[in-house]
Amino acid sequence: QVQLVESGGGSVQAGGSLRLSCAHSDHTYSTNCMGWFRQAPGKKREGVAAIDSAGTTSYADSAKGRFTISKDNAKKTLYLQMSSLKPEDTAVYYCAADEEDDCEWWLLALKEPNHWGQGTQVTVSS
Repeated sequence: QVQLVESGGGSVQAGGSLRLSCAHSDHTYSTNCMGWFRQAPGKKREGVAAIDSAGTTSYADSAKGRFTISKDNAKKTLYLQMSSLKPEDTAVYYCAADEEDDCEWWLLALKEPNHWGQGTQVTVSS
């Protein structure tokens, strides 16, 4: 089974940076898309960033220029580097994976990803 475990969340002041990590199982190699989603209290889940098996990345408009998604296949780890954090970035961040072919579409889709982790809390104070 695909297993995803996030880490790296915490509290940071506005303008600061955090790097989230997602350790994944060997079974994740069967997926094409990996990415990060977030959900704030009272708000809908939204896609943040995605990367496909070829390394092509996609970002939500709110993340462009501030967040960078990357992966290290040897370490079986997905990363989300976040900088210039804003209070509106406060949310639970989830690592996710899916067999979808179009990862940009997957990032913006409303459907629940096929696989995702337990989430890690990110809190940005003003």
